[in-house]
Amino acid sequence: MESELEPVALTPQKQDSAWKHCLVYKYGDRVQMKCLYCRKMFKGGGITRVKEHLAGKKGQGTICDQVPGDVRLHLQQAIDGTVRRQRKRRHDDSSEPLALAALPPCEGETMLIQSDVDNGFVSPGSMDVVVHNEGMSGSRTKQRTYRSKKSGFENGGASNNHDMDNLIPVAISSVKNIVHPSFRDRETTVHMAVGRFLFGIGADFDAVNSANFQPMIDAIASGGFGVSAPTNDDLRGWILKNCVDETTKEIDECRAVWKRTGCSVLVEEQSNEKGLKVLNFLVYCPEKVVFLRSVDASDSLLVIFREVVEEIGPANVVQVITKCDDHYAAAGKQLMLEYPSLYWVPCAAHCIDKILEEFGKLGWISETIDQARAVTRFVYNRSDVLNLMKKFTSGNDILQPGFSNSATDFATLCRIAELQFNLQAMVSSPEWNECSYSKEASGLAMNVITDEAFWNSVTLVNHLAAPLLRLLRIVCSEKRPAMGYVYAAMYRAKEAIKTHLVNKEDYVVYWRIIDQWWEQQQHVPMHAAGFFLNPKFFYNANEEMRSEISAAVLDCIERLVPDMDNTQEKVVKELNFYKNAVGVFGRNLAIRARDTMLPAEWWSTYGESCLNLSRFAIRILSQTCSTSVGCRRNQIPVEQIYQSKNSIEQKRLSDLAFVQYNMRLKQLDPESGDDTLDPLSSHSRMDVLKEWVSRDQAFVEDNGSSDWKLLECVKRTQIVPMVDETDDLGSGFDDTEIFKVEKEVREEGYYTNTNTLEKVFT
Repeated sequence: MESELEPVALTPQKQDSAWKHCLVYKYGDRVQMKCLYCRKMFKGGGITRVKEHLAGKKGQGTICDQVPGDVRLHLQQAIDGTVRRQRKRRHDDSSEPLALAALPPCEGETMLIQSDVDNGFVSPGSMDVVVHNEGMSGSRTKQRTYRSKKSGFENGGASNNHDMDNLIPVAISSVKNIVHPSFRDRETTVHMAVGRFLFGIGADFDAVNSANFQPMIDAIASGGFGVSAPTNDDLRGWILKNCVDETTKEIDECRAVWKRTGCSVLVEEQSNEKGLKVLNFLVYCPEKVVFLRSVDASDSLLVIFREVVEEIGPANVVQVITKCDDHYAAAGKQLMLEYPSLYWVPCAAHCIDKILEEFGKLGWISETIDQARAVTRFVYNRSDVLNLMKKFTSGNDILQPGFSNSATDFATLCRIAELQFNLQAMVSSPEWNECSYSKEASGLAMNVITDEAFWNSVTLVNHLAAPLLRLLRIVCSEKRPAMGYVYAAMYRAKEAIKTHLVNKEDYVVYWRIIDQWWEQQQHVPMHAAGFFLNPKFFYNANEEMRSEISAAVLDCIERLVPDMDNTQEKVVKELNFYKNAVGVFGRNLAIRARDTMLPAEWWSTYGESCLNLSRFAIRILSQTCSTSVGCRRNQIPVEQIYQSKNSIEQKRLSDLAFVQYNMRLKQLDPESGDDTLDPLSSHSRMDVLKEWVSRDQAFVEDNGSSDWKLLECVKRTQIVPMVDETDDLGSGFDDTEIFKVEKEVREEGYYTNTNTLEKVFT
């Protein structure tokens, strides 16, 4: 059908900003639109439907998971602005009492039901509800009148809930005298009630960020007065049962995707102070990540892995990803022997974290981190200084929590570098000069902000670490499967370090740190195969690099393609069409789409002439590389399951964890980052930020400087533009030295431990 589509050029009349982000075609007499990012075709609904698709408006059809963050934010703001304008027009066209009448009764009001015949306002068969506000000053009676769409009052004038839900406002003659509390006052009352409840049970403040929180508020409001709260037995009984059924159904729907694209089993390790170790098993596919179950790790790893693979289906599992510890590696290799159609893979995120950790141990980098920490500790322990900093940074924090402690160290240095001029403007401002700390010994920590040597060090650290942080974000991305990008991103990271340091004796030190930790990833053929099968990179690589990784592609074919009906031979034969860009692969549409489509979707669109190769490529390119997809996932305390000695209650707790974990996974937003969280909150990644916000030695309790009530609310303005991490990865791969050093590290037998590192790099 797509070949029958006729492209349509946009006219000047198409002024909506969403037109820039879709292609317009004519199919017969109908106009169709295609999203530039996820390639979804819209056969109706107009540009509004496309805009809602890109803006991520839930409940308005499918949501694009590939649109850049800045585009999504712009279109969200455009939609919100349109809604506000429409509401304002409706408000201007209606009288004030009608808007107020839609509000529920407030304190001091009673609701009086009057028949239509008695009041003479409306036709027989319906009714009016008049609200009188008693106890008000003066002799006036305040009224609000509602008209019901339906009759149905029974039992002497008492309405049922169905009637109350259908109340609509009607005008009355004395509307000018109606006085009611504002909507903001009512909202404040609701918010205070919510706060008292959450404070009373000791809930995490982040509970209000749950995707289910506002729907709960809406459901309570729609239920009207008199709706009872669920009991403890309700929650432990039928409500939990229904949620388990809903979650199970959602996972069952994923199984069709697992069969088509394959899936990755992610193994998370969780332990407590008592030595209990639990393994959480999650399943990744391009559609979503789901939590399958948790298992007590005291049993044999191989037995546990085997049970999970059988539950998912061996034909569906492409890889099992774990930490790179020796006991996981041993179990993973045994698993590969039992199941010749899957791989065991060490987590790429943990490998990158080890690289950053070793970078942080180098003397000059460690010193730079300590200087930066002195600044953040000073700022984040003094409310007046924190207020001043937020003023000059437009509400942005200078802390950036990351995947781990090491990632946080380097991510925060990058954030400080981005806000360099804002911080320098702060310490040179009259407000800072008038601040008492600027003249005291405790304020000396801020002097580093004017130290050119400090900023030179920060800049160099960022040149070394920023490419690795980008690689970390790619392998942990929920936005796109990482398998097609990880190999190219590591190449670019080493290339960037070489570009900035120039001299081989300088950059090879950092290269060797990278290679001796990344060496374990060199044994993962799928990384190289992902690069080979991603057209964005493959056609930009020289012949030497292609031949370097072709063996990895063949290894993947032998393991992941069933050896029946000569399918493996068919895949190898079709591989030549792809290598030489012949047939559909050489069409202009396919060539242009190399840089705009996700690699798996590119194969789905243009690989039908090579169906066997296309299926193989999609299975490779639909996988992740890390157990830490999303990075922000809050783990559920599943150890409570194994603390119960009752088998029935243990099963109930297991089902509760099943529901909780999957709800957390559903509400993670790929477009948002940890920088939206309050770095001072004990619930906001304090595990990785404690070294950056702990009280400095110079701190003294003076002038109420640590009083949180003095903190001002500054609206955050995005200073650093959001970028697509994969945008500039494909501009050429021809530096053979990058791979040469990797070989040297493997051949010379460098080991991944700190003692060896100290011997090698001193």
